Formats: sequence, structure tokens, C-alpha cells
Amino acid sequence: MEQALDRAHILIEALPYIRKFHGRTVVVKYGGNAMISSELKRAVMQDLVLMKLVGINPVVVHGGGPEITAMLKRVGKKSEFVGGLRITDAETMEIVEMVLVGKINKEIVAQINHIGGRAVGLSGKDAGLIKARKKLGRTYNEQGEEVFHDIGYVGEVEEVNPAILESLIHQDYIPVVAPVGVGEEGESYNINADTVAGEIAAALKADKLILLTDVPGILADPADPSTLISVLKVEEARHMIKEGRIDGGMIPKVECCMEALAGGVATTHIIDGRLPHSLLLELFTDAGIGTMVVE
Repeated sequence: MEQALDRAHILIEALPYIRKFHGRTVVVKYGGNAMISSELKRAVMQDLVLMKLVGINPVVVHGGGPEITAMLKRVGKKSEFVGGLRITDAETMEIVEMVLVGKINKEIVAQINHIGGRAVGLSGKDAGLIKARKKLGRTYNEQGEEVFHDIGYVGEVEEVNPAILESLIHQDYIPVVAPVGVGEEGESYNINADTVAGEIAAALKADKLILLTDVPGILADPADPSTLISVLKVEEARHMIKEGRIDGGMIPKVECCMEALAGGVATTHIIDGRLPHSLLLELFTDAGIGTMVVE
């Protein structure tokens, strides 16, 4: 009986949040260890289906860097990076698109549908969802000056046309988006999934953008997990980047949050995808988890 009462209390705690977010759109960037562990995969899919069933509209954007690297290795191609961006020639782009759109995207859709949801897979090429342009790689020379490099079919978002997403949401589907955009001549571009998630969240005027990562959130001291910053203002985030306290792969995630906020997204969150049901903990509990980045 006591266990049953505990479950009832959990549901009651969730009630105001279910009411608050009913009918709202939440964009989820799905990546990191949550895409590798079978237990975490299932937990994320369950969270998404539950969100939809209680009236929230999740939109999923996924990455796939490790699987792309593994596939390139299998065909004898070495992965090379400039300024954190993968050098992507025409052959590499074909493999990127095959892995992201043909494999990972369809696996996520199948998992959601198997659990009882209704998911539809898309790339940025569907219905002109993501128009892209070439992005140059950036490094710095010994004098500290920026040096730009042509790294092939790596893109940045030029425009998001959310009509197809809005149509699917209206019909109670969960859109699942692979971060491949289309250029002026119909060419494919590989785009950072965090960036795509932020741009889609802004285009949909989403209520929340949630990034699943492999860290607890943003830490005041990167070596000390107990220094988690629960709420981080944009101005303070810029200061931390400048000082080097936010660095490496966390920079594009924080910048993505800042750009989404500037585009009209209400709140953005960087949370630990290594925790089972981290989405539900963030959405439906008083404490929440991770770091909320706000204006």
C-alpha cells in the first residue's frame, strides 16, 4: 500500500506540469550515451510517448557522430576534423546521409512506434524543412588570427520551414528529424544536430528546448559535479565561454541555447541523458535536473 501511495504522490506532483505544458511543443536533441545504451534508448522512447499521450508535442532531432565514424572506418575512410567539424567530401556525405537518414532515423521511429507512439522520420530535405549553406571550418594561426578552411559538405542552417512539422504535430505524430540540410542546387549538407535542434525550436516557437548530453549540466568547476549550475543567464554564459570555463563540445550546446532563446523559445535545458527517464524528471518534477539557460 505504501508503495502505491508513493506512486500516487508522484502523479500528483506531475499534475501541474502536465497542465502547464499541455498543447505545448518541446524540442528534444537526442544524442550521447542515450543513443548507445539499450536501457537508456528505451527509457527515452518511453518518455517521448508518455509526453505525447499527456498532450505535449515532442519533436526529436538526433545526432549520430559515433556511428558515422564507425561506418567510415568500415569502408576504409579516415575521419578528419577541422575545428571540431568533420571534413566531408562527396563520398563521406553519402555515408553520412545513409547512416543518419537511412539507419539511425528509422531505428528511432521504429522504437517509438513499437512502444505505442506514432512517429514519422524526416530529414531537412523533406518538404524543404532545412535550407542550408556551406559552413567553413575555422582554426587559429600562431598569431591568434582566424583561418578558414573549405571542409566540403558541412552546412549551417539558412532557413527552417516548419510547415511539415506543424502538420505532423497537428495530426498527433512525433516528428523525428535527421540533421541533413539541402542547398540551393539540391546538394546535401551535414549540419551539427545541436544547431538544427535550436533552429527548429526557434522556428516552432517551442516552449522548451532540451539537449540530452553526457554531463550533469553546466558546472562552475568542470572537475567537480557538485558545482552544477541550475539556472544560467545568457550574459553569464557568454562570460564563462570567454573565460574558458565553458569549452570544447559544450560551447556549441550553450550557443545553441542562446540562439534558441533569441529566436523566441521560452526556456532551454542541458540535462544528463545518462539518467534513465531524464526527460520526465526535467518536465514533471519540482526539482528538475541539469542546467536551465535563460534570458
